[in-house]
Amino acid sequence: MRPARVALITVGVVALVAALSACSDVRYLAQAAGGQLDLLQRARPIADVLADSATDAEVRRKLELVGRVRAFAIGELGLPDHGSFLKYVDVGRPAVVWNVFSAPPDSIHLLTSCFPIAGCVTYRGYFHEAAARAYADKRRAAGDDVSVGGVSAYSTLGYLKDPVLSTMLNSGDANLIRTVIHELAHPALYVKDDTVFNESFATSVEEAGMRRWLKEYGTPELAEADRLAQARAAGFEKLLLQTRGELEALYSQKLPAAEIQTRKAQIIQTLNDRYVALKASWDGYAGYDGWFRRGANNASLGAVAAYATLVPDFLALLERNGGDIPKFIGAAAECAKRPSAERQSCLKGG
Repeated sequence: MRPARVALITVGVVALVAALSACSDVRYLAQAAGGQLDLLQRARPIADVLADSATDAEVRRKLELVGRVRAFAIGELGLPDHGSFLKYVDVGRPAVVWNVFSAPPDSIHLLTSCFPIAGCVTYRGYFHEAAARAYADKRRAAGDDVSVGGVSAYSTLGYLKDPVLSTMLNSGDANLIRTVIHELAHPALYVKDDTVFNESFATSVEEAGMRRWLKEYGTPELAEADRLAQARAAGFEKLLLQTRGELEALYSQKLPAAEIQTRKAQIIQTLNDRYVALKASWDGYAGYDGWFRRGANNASLGAVAAYATLVPDFLALLERNGGDIPKFIGAAAECAKRPSAERQSCLKGG
């Protein structure tokens, strides 16, 4: 995952509908199925939305941009066409899904839920915020650290024809371009139970695609906006990963529970202080304030992982394949067949 989407940890990771058959929680199944069906039923062909005189001018502009990026991703990057992003739906809320992360009070390792096809994921997604918060309350009552965060986009991995969501249009053009490329990349290659591999793959396609877009169709203003966003996101991710590491080191010690909780509170306060210092260098940018308002804890920090760890290896593999993304996907798919411990070596050419 690009650092720019760290606050939306699960942007593009799970195929919700494909996961439903394994869910033993009937209420969870019902809300997930109902939420997905609602989006599909309300989606309108983008051509109709653009032809509608009532369509907001900015929505129209961004949908036209999505169309150009989609055509670029399929026609010039060579990503497979699964029929996604040809329709649009106004979800009518600030997030399309709310994800609930939970972790023990003395561990940054998240609790997982496992499904067929999608594999194991470290959260549960709800189409209604109230349902997400009700589940979060149950986990808190059980003693867990809990974090609830909204998601602006996700991929059903090609099983459904995903519409463009109104929540995707809330960011700037650079992030929208990256999001479209990233989500269209996910169905091309997905490995169960290997989030780092999946996200690094999609992020490498996103990065390579963004570079080509900027070269062919970009403006200096777009390039600068993208550079700033990526730099800020990298600083934010570095800060959170540092704190996550400090907590992990603390929990590895055999200390009394009360002392662990005291030191934990001190580490999190240090994180908040560091963010204030980091933000002071951003010329007033406050895009990550919401993450801190939710409160840092084991769950929110556990959800932050180095999803881009393998991006340099994937980009090197792309270069070895002459920049040809279909060939690159084929090569990456061969690596995906290896046991998880061997995949990075394979990406490096081993």
